[in-house]
Amino acid sequence: MEALSDPKAVSSIRAFLEDMPMLEITGNYWIRAAATRQLLLGHGLKAKLGDALVAQSCIDHDAVLITRDRDFRHFTKYCGLKLYDA
Repeated sequence: MEALSDPKAVSSIRAFLEDMPMLEITGNYWIRAAATRQLLLGHGLKAKLGDALVAQSCIDHDAVLITRDRDFRHFTKYCGLKLYDA
């Protein structure tokens, strides 16, 4: 959503993202996402709600998150998120 909401985004980005597979929400997702966020907050680290939800989806599916957002680095160290820093 972030890439698509950029006013400078080009149509090729939209086409690329539309072809990406959708990650399904699995049972107890909300509980795991809350626990992930709680873990980071407990370490005094930044853990925005939206970031925790995105990270948990990727963690659940062993998917690599492609992002430029440095806030996700804490999820790699403490939660097992795989990150590709674009």
